[in-house]
Amino acid sequence: KEPEKLDPRAAAADREAQAADARLVRDVRWRLVAWSGGITLAVLLALGVALYVSVANSLEATGTAQLASRMAILRGFIEHSPSALDGPPTGFLFGGGSSGTFALIVGPDGLPIGRREFEVPEGLPDGAGSAGAREKGRDVRSGTVVGVPVRILSERIDSRVGPLVIQVVGDRTAEQRTLDVLLAVLVGGGLVTLLVAAGVGAVYARRALVPIRESLAAQRLAIRRQREFAADASHELRTPLTVIRSSLDHLRRHRTEPVEAVGEALEDIGAEVDHLAALVEDLLLLARSDSGAVALARLPVDLGDVAGDAAASLSKLAADKSVRLLVDPEPAIVTGDQPRLRQLVTILVDNAIRHSPDGGEVRVTVRAAGGWASLVVEDEGPGIRPEDMPRIFDRFWRAPGAPAGGTGLGLAIASWIVRGHHGRIGVENRPEGGARFTVRLPTHQPAEPG
Repeated sequence: KEPEKLDPRAAAADREAQAADARLVRDVRWRLVAWSGGITLAVLLALGVALYVSVANSLEATGTAQLASRMAILRGFIEHSPSALDGPPTGFLFGGGSSGTFALIVGPDGLPIGRREFEVPEGLPDGAGSAGAREKGRDVRSGTVVGVPVRILSERIDSRVGPLVIQVVGDRTAEQRTLDVLLAVLVGGGLVTLLVAAGVGAVYARRALVPIRESLAAQRLAIRRQREFAADASHELRTPLTVIRSSLDHLRRHRTEPVEAVGEALEDIGAEVDHLAALVEDLLLLARSDSGAVALARLPVDLGDVAGDAAASLSKLAADKSVRLLVDPEPAIVTGDQPRLRQLVTILVDNAIRHSPDGGEVRVTVRAAGGWASLVVEDEGPGIRPEDMPRIFDRFWRAPGAPAGGTGLGLAIASWIVRGHHGRIGVENRPEGGARFTVRLPTHQPAEPG
């Protein structure tokens, strides 16, 4: 029979299911990327803030220690030379651990005191720092003097002229530049790392979702095949049931006639019942194989012997069609299920006989080489059309003009048997005419003595 077209509503539902699955996979992928990027961003922010704060505190502690060193020099000078208040080492200091600092003494009136041979920069002394030192004894703050970022350390000290405040100012330009560079590196590096993490996350998300996409596709395929299977099964069952119903109607109309007069109807019923029994048996086998309920034996089997026995059982069918059946088997030991392998050979040989013309020839060959056993079945029939090749092993599919009596399930069962034995099956047209089916099965490997 010709392949049936999918119902438009079923096709539309299948397209909607595909679109929904694609949206689901896309949403999950973007969520994975967002989570990956968000976690990376959170880690980078935590590390960046910790690094920045740590470096800033370290630089601040170093700068404050430098100011405190200069403060100790001034405080010692004032405490040990109270009469020399006019000459403490204030102003800029060059060299030593306090190099680059500027110091001054602030009197009770908030103005610089002492001998000054230097110009006090505008903005100094810092009034807020002086007030804080007088109140708390010590004050450290950051500020700006003539556009230069500075750190100001103010400390109160008692002297013979009253409470004074010593202010030591340090330049923070290098410190600020270091923090700016660090911030730029952290931001730039963080952005690059975030982009790389997002890209890598997208790649890995795509790879991680491959099994999900394949699973969804497999589910869609299973549903579509189930739908087609039900439609094809109903189509195949309809014909014999119609013949049986027609024959029964004939018997009802001639119920008073002797059996000999209605024998043809009985023969039709018997033939169709046999056809239905074979069809149901094949359907049950395929259904059980799909569910994994059919277990295949794993025993050493001579494929040559199996092929010879199976071909011999079909010799009468070949003779009825005037077809010569030639069998050329050689020993080929495989690991498998003997009844299923016999069924495989029977299906292929029966198919070849049915497609061979009267007076034609069917050849069955078994060989073993290179770790593989090959079964080749050739006929001299019309061959297979190129457009029919992709569907030759589909369930219920029969090529136009195929001989009557088949169910369209034989080659599908043969393909399942080959797959169950970890082999391969293929078909091609012979150059001289006819079809050639080739089965390759791995040969039996004896277990090493333990």
